[in-house]
Order: sequence, then structure tokens, then C-alpha cells
Amino acid sequence: MSRGSLFLFLKDGVCVESQIRSLLEPITDELGIEILKISIGSGGHNQLLKVIVDRAGGVSSDELARVSRGLALQLDAEDLIVNAYMLEVTSPGLNWQLETAADFKRYEGEWIKVRFLDGETQEGRNLGSVEAEGDVQFTLLIEAKKVKDNHQKVVSISEVSKVVRAINWKDVSRKNREAE
Repeated sequence: MSRGSLFLFLKDGVCVESQIRSLLEPITDELGIEILKISIGSGGHNQLLKVIVDRAGGVSSDELARVSRGLALQLDAEDLIVNAYMLEVTSPGLNWQLETAADFKRYEGEWIKVRFLDGETQEGRNLGSVEAEGDVQFTLLIEAKKVKDNHQKVVSISEVSKVVRAINWKDVSRKNREAE
């Protein structure tokens, strides 16, 4: 599993991604938001600059708009991207793969779906990352029908092919009943 970006665009011998990141960090730092990914790719006739940001608890559409406006102003002032481009600032969706200890910390307490290398799938509550030498590990709370039967499982990222956030429909249903 890898989240790396491919950047072939160099300006003055410096990778455009690092230049964009340096423009973006003061904006995201002020808002307490983490930069997850910066990528440049094809967006039809124009290049697409996509920035994915998030933090524990999520980001609002107003915050995404502030990041977008701030970055657009900085990019125009610095003239980093030569041709026309489209800027998309977004937060990760449910299919965003959790891979790092920071990911498991950011989404601690949330429901996740784990697909193991052997094809088995398990859903449960992410209890956060576990300190491990050279490996990312996290604790999964597997909820049973009876609370007393709930159990925790420490999972190594090397055992899984994919971990994503999921929706716990039992929680959604229970909250809807409580709201009525």
C-alpha cells in the first residue's frame, strides 16, 4: 500500500510538490489541518492540482474553501504552475486507505473495515495505533451482540491488504431511534 505522488514537474530544479507544500503549510497549520496528499495529474484540457487535507473530527466545507482560496492566491502570486490548471481541495472519503500511525490516530474511535491478506474481512472500532518497532499496528474493537462478548484484536498493517473507514449501520440506526 502506498500513497506516494509522482511529480515530474520541476521548476528551478525543485519539485513542484515541495513548493506547493511550502505555500500550503502556513494555511493548514493556522487551521489545524493536516496535508495528506498533493498530486498533479490530467484534468481534461487543464492540469488538475488535487490537495487532500483532514484532521480528527473532519474539516468543514468553509475550511476547505479557505484552504482553496489561500492556496490559489499563493499559486497565482508565485506562478508555480505554468499552464492553466484546476485546483481541487478536498477531504478524504471513506475509501481513503489507512496506512500510517497518524491515520489510525486521526480516525481513532471510528468504525473501520479491515481486509486481510487471506481475503477475510472484519469490521470494528479503531482504538488507535499501537507502538511497534518498524511496523504500524492498531487495535480493533470487535463488537459482539452482547457487550460482554466484545473483544480487542491488535492488527499489524503487514497482515492487511486494505483498511478503510466504514459506516456502522447499527450506530446510525440507534442514533436515529434516539433522536425520534
